[in-house]
Amino acid sequence: MPNHPQFLTRWPVAPVSRRTTLRAAALTAGTAALLAGCSDDPAEPGAGGTTQGGGTKGPDGTKQPEPSTDPAVVAALSTAAGQVAQAAQRLSAASKTYPALAAQLATAAKYHAQHLAKLNEASGTAPAAVGKLPALPKGSAAALADLASREQKLAVAHALAAAKLSGPNARLLAMIAASETQLAASLTVKKKAAR
Repeated sequence: MPNHPQFLTRWPVAPVSRRTTLRAAALTAGTAALLAGCSDDPAEPGAGGTTQGGGTKGPDGTKQPEPSTDPAVVAALSTAAGQVAQAAQRLSAASKTYPALAAQLATAAKYHAQHLAKLNEASGTAPAAVGKLPALPKGSAAALADLASREQKLAVAHALAAAKLSGPNARLLAMIAASETQLAASLTVKKKAAR
């Protein structure tokens, strides 16, 4: 009889440790906290849907939220814009100094230009001025490693800033952080392949 208890195979089940349970709970709570401010409800103003409130039409035809007037949000977005502008200028300098890297860095420069435009639009402020950039490391491999490291640091900074905001501004910073993480990984992979 196939459903008889004695014929059922008992697979050994390893007990789940307390540490594993706590880690899973912390990750779940952290993810829930980050997503708490994110809403994709099309009826909610500023969620990217079509609303009767203010805003401008974006390139995809949906209404975009008005630039924020909250000083904390404007400061966070302006700071992020300054950081992205500096990263874009550093990529440009590396492309000019090491022409062999120009094709590889072109994608990163394109993404940073798009991010900068969105940040400036969302903050409603003038583009951030970028000061003097630190010197690039000697050698293309070292410059690439430096760029990858800077992208990763920016990703962490923008993810932390996103966690302090909510709604479309949090999603914008989180998207930029994700992009920077991918750019850092792609720059690191290319560096290893060059050896």
